[in-house]
Amino acid sequence: MKSLGKIYQPQKEEKKIYRLWEKSGYFNPDNLPKTKKGYFSIIMPPPNANDPLHIGHAVFVSLEDLITRYQRLKGKRALWLPGTDHAGFETQIVFEKKLEKEGKSRFDFTREEFYQLVYQYTKKNQKTVYQQLKKLGASCDFSRKKFTLDKDIIKIVLNTFEKLYQDGLIYRGERIVNYCPKHQTAFSDLEVKYEEEKGTLFYIQYPLKDGGAVEVATTRPETIFGDMALAINPNDKRYQKLIGKIAIEPLTKREIPIIEDKRVEQDFGTGVLKITPAHDPTDFEIAQDHRLLPRRVIDFQGRLNELAGSLKGLKVLEAREKTIEILKQNNLLIKTEEITHRVGHCYKCHSTIEPMIMSQWFISVNKPFGKEKKSLRDRAIEAVKTKKIKIIPKNFEKNFYHWMKNLKDWNISRQIWWGIPIPVYYCQEQKTEKCQKEKGIIVSQKKLKECPYCHSQNIVKDPDVLDTWFSSGQWPFATLMTAKKGDFEKFYPTDVMETGWDILFFWVARMIMLGIYCTGKIPFKTVYLHGLVRDKDRQKMSKSKGNVIDPLGVIENYGADALRMALIMGTGLGSDIILSEEKIKGFRNFANKVWNASRFVLMNIDDLKKKPNLTKSDQKILKDFQRVIKKVEKHLDNFRFNLAAETVYRYFWFTFADKIIEEMKIRIRENKNKESAQYLLYLILKNSLIILHPFMPFITESVWQSLPEIKGEKREKMILIEKWPTSL
Repeated sequence: MKSLGKIYQPQKEEKKIYRLWEKSGYFNPDNLPKTKKGYFSIIMPPPNANDPLHIGHAVFVSLEDLITRYQRLKGKRALWLPGTDHAGFETQIVFEKKLEKEGKSRFDFTREEFYQLVYQYTKKNQKTVYQQLKKLGASCDFSRKKFTLDKDIIKIVLNTFEKLYQDGLIYRGERIVNYCPKHQTAFSDLEVKYEEEKGTLFYIQYPLKDGGAVEVATTRPETIFGDMALAINPNDKRYQKLIGKIAIEPLTKREIPIIEDKRVEQDFGTGVLKITPAHDPTDFEIAQDHRLLPRRVIDFQGRLNELAGSLKGLKVLEAREKTIEILKQNNLLIKTEEITHRVGHCYKCHSTIEPMIMSQWFISVNKPFGKEKKSLRDRAIEAVKTKKIKIIPKNFEKNFYHWMKNLKDWNISRQIWWGIPIPVYYCQEQKTEKCQKEKGIIVSQKKLKECPYCHSQNIVKDPDVLDTWFSSGQWPFATLMTAKKGDFEKFYPTDVMETGWDILFFWVARMIMLGIYCTGKIPFKTVYLHGLVRDKDRQKMSKSKGNVIDPLGVIENYGADALRMALIMGTGLGSDIILSEEKIKGFRNFANKVWNASRFVLMNIDDLKKKPNLTKSDQKILKDFQRVIKKVEKHLDNFRFNLAAETVYRYFWFTFADKIIEEMKIRIRENKNKESAQYLLYLILKNSLIILHPFMPFITESVWQSLPEIKGEKREKMILIEKWPTSL
């Protein structure tokens, strides 16, 4: 028996223990003992390969490792497959900031050169991410690690694009999209951050062709140059006589019709809506139904174009001021009113989003297809409603249904350089009937020199890349199809998808839609959503607030087990995680308690050689402990990790260490049923270590390696592969 040192030194012990685990090869389910039967799998939400891990990553690592270790103890061949995400737009922004500090920009390089530079940067950072995962104690199988830009992953992603295109579920269309003028790329609806802001409602007079005028209220007078109509709700009795008349747009004096449409809000402004289809999503829909052509007056740099006359070249806010001056000069500005309204911003740079008509690639999420004639959206909803997929906490199911019900076609093209290129070419000539029928669109993963339809060499490659959520939406099946032969058959669908509630729609919903579409099966059986990490004052952690906790710094000071326990104990169903350094210190103290209690037990049972009979009072203590184990097991099975952690914590500290050890200490010293007391201490310590192991793996393995050999007692050489206690 190896003795424990006087003081627990997590920095020393954790490195030593992780090397022991790696050497064993037991993170790979193929190497587990034959006693482990049945399969369990969990796929890691891939961290972005552009930055080190942060405290949010530490949450999912702690929880997913807990789940994996628990299932391994329960006798499963548990696979936790790790990986990283190229994170398209996010990574390009990070790398461009890096170039900016060096006095360079991406335009100093060719597109291919820039791609290679970013690729090398992400590959280097991946090594850092994987080292950090190890420091957190992640028992994932690194022999199966994947990257969203692995060649075999890219092939699957592009095959999915082609399949969707052939099934009529992907199309290229001129639609209004969310556009960031600073980064000059489109976003999906989910990537727009809406915030309440103070604004101004401008009441403007539009003359009527036949005489008179109508009053219109707008927050964006600079887009008047793009007005194509005025619209009135058909139920609004105030303006019935105006429907069908002609108004005069007040800046360029163009004639525009007055139409009726139910989407006009009677209670907003004057109840008369100016229709600017090129620069407003609702206006775009109204214009399509009324066959009004869009008139784009803002360019892709966020400046007004030649249609704005003397305002050409001005940025939006500058143009707004000039527009108001012109309206005032012509006595067309009636009044202004201060309001509060929701404004969309780029989630990365906070620039105001500019709705823009662009030619983009979309997925038809609501279009019925196949024998069942159900859409991607409907199949995903059905999977949750029929309980094939269970969402925990349950209240998020309502959020899921609400979002899916209002789902619009998904814009999957991005105007950036870093990512998976869209596998499409365009024939410029379209010489043959077949080429014309296909509108010159050629979906091909190969580099083409000529059009396969008409053999024209006048073809161009689509310059855009795929939205990173399109590739990561295929993560569960793409990883298992490529990591190792036979994995897909054994481990798919995966058992649990554990992630933050904030990406339920960004990622989880899309994995469900694409997983069912590509494999005919659900991608996972249970979705567990954890909360966001907040400080002791319940403020969201951010660098600007200076309240960020660095997980690696914390580990260096207090050990990984202390951080993990602090995060897990704070993870209540449906609630955010409150974390502070004081809390982590508290669990460092608990780790010391575990070490000191274990050290005392080991020092006092060193002469115990065989299994004795227990006294009745000792048997009762053991039965009480058995109930605690069952309670922990029940909480873990129900994903109530904080309650499971609290149960183990309270039992070990307040029952085992403070009461049972103290009582047995006297019996051992006075030699009263000494062997029974020693064996009781051994049994409780041994099994306490097992049920504590998923939460605090390092210290439990370290103590386990020092347990004595007792005749009649069987145990594995490593707690990592031990069996969960069912009877004592």
